[in-house]
Amino acid sequence: MNWTERVFKLKEHETTVRTELMAGLTTFLTMAYIIFVNPSILGDAGMPKDAVFVATCLIAALGTTIMGLYANYPIALAPGMGLNAYFAYVVVLKMGFTWQAALGAVFVSGCLFLLVTLFRLRGLIIRGIPLSLRYAITVGIGLFLALIALKSAGIVAASPATFVTLGDLHTAPVVLAVLGFVLIVVLDKLKVPGAILIGIVAVTVASFFFGGNQFRGVFSAPPSIAPTFLQLDIKGALTGGLLNVVMVFFLVELFDATGTLMGVAKRAGLLVPGKMDRLNKSLLADSGAIFAGSLLGTSSTTAYVESAAGVQAGGRTGLTAVTVAVLFLACLFIAPLAGVVPAYATAPALFFVACLMLRELTELDWDDTTEVIPAAVTALTMPFTYSIANGLAFGFITYAALKLFTGKMREVHWMVWVIGGVFLFKFIYIGGH
Repeated sequence: MNWTERVFKLKEHETTVRTELMAGLTTFLTMAYIIFVNPSILGDAGMPKDAVFVATCLIAALGTTIMGLYANYPIALAPGMGLNAYFAYVVVLKMGFTWQAALGAVFVSGCLFLLVTLFRLRGLIIRGIPLSLRYAITVGIGLFLALIALKSAGIVAASPATFVTLGDLHTAPVVLAVLGFVLIVVLDKLKVPGAILIGIVAVTVASFFFGGNQFRGVFSAPPSIAPTFLQLDIKGALTGGLLNVVMVFFLVELFDATGTLMGVAKRAGLLVPGKMDRLNKSLLADSGAIFAGSLLGTSSTTAYVESAAGVQAGGRTGLTAVTVAVLFLACLFIAPLAGVVPAYATAPALFFVACLMLRELTELDWDDTTEVIPAAVTALTMPFTYSIANGLAFGFITYAALKLFTGKMREVHWMVWVIGGVFLFKFIYIGGH
C-alpha cells in the first residue's frame, strides 16, 4: 500500500490520484483570487500589502494542509471574504482601532472558536441560532461586499445630499471594472475553471494599457512577513472596547465556516452516519487556522465554499486539499504580480461573490413575518450602517422582540435571548460605536 492510499484511502472513496490532483487544481483556480483581493482590502487598513500577501499564501497553505492530512477532507481554507472587509473598513477605518489591535481581536475570537470546538459546544450554539438569521448574515455580508466593490470600482461615489450617488462612468477604472464583471459572469456560466481569477488578471493586464498601471515583473523571492508576523495587539483588543468586534468575528466565523464545511462535505457524500469523527476533525482544523492566521498577520481564515468546485470535479479526500496547499505555496513567488493588481480589478470579483451570496434569500419563509422581518433587518442594516456588527445586533434584537410580543417566546432558543440581550445592553450603555 503506497503513501497516498494509506493516508487518504483513495480506493475507499472510489477516486484516483489523478482525479484528486485535478480537483485540487480546480478548487485552487476558483479561489486563487484571494491572494490578490486580501492584500488589497487589508492594505486599505494600513497593513503592509507584501507581508499580507505572504501571510495569505502561508495560512491558506497551512490551514488547507491540516484539513487534508488531519481530517482527510477535500476542503480548502483561506482568509474569508466579508470578514476581511469588516476588519479593514469598519474596525480600523471607521472605529479607529489600529490594525494590530484588530489582529488581536481575531486572535481572541480564534481562541474562543477553538475552545467551543474542543468542548463540542459549536453544534449547540449553531442549533440555538434561528435559520432565518443564519441566512440573513450571509445575505447582509453580500450586500456589504457589494457596496465596497461598487465604491472600489468608482461606480458608487459619496454625496452630501443623497449619501451615495453614481460615480463618473467615463473613467478607465469604471469601464474596466464593468467589463471585468461581465467577463467573470460569462466565464462562470460557461463553467470555465478559475473564472474569477481570469477576470482579475484580464482587468489588471488592461490597466497597463488604459489605466496608467506600471508593470513590475512576475516572479521574485517572497517578500518578508516580518511587518505583520506576531504584530497583533492582544491587550489592545481586550481593553479598547473591541469585545463587540470579537463577538462579531466569532459569530460570523461560526456560521460561515460551519455552514461551508457541512455543505461541501454533504455534496461530497462525506456526512455518513458513524463517520462523523472526520467532520469534528475538520472543525478543529478551521478553528486552528483562525488562531494561526492572526499570528501570521491576516484576518479570519475560514473554509471556502469554492471547494465545492473541486468536489464537483471528483475530489473526495484530503489529497485534493493538499494539492491546493502546494499551489498556494507556489504563489509566494509571484508577489510583484500581486502588487500591481488595482482595486478596480478586484472589485468585479468582490461584486460577483456578493451577488452569489444573495441566493440565501430564497431559503427564507416569506409567510412568517416574525422570521423574515428580523432577517431583512439584519441584511439591510449591514451595508446601510457600514457594519456587520450592527446588522447582527439589530437582527437579534428584532427577532427576540417580535417573538416576545407575538406570543411565540417558546419558539426562541435561550441563545437568542443571551445574544440579543448583550447587544441591547451594548446599545443602551455604550452606544453604537
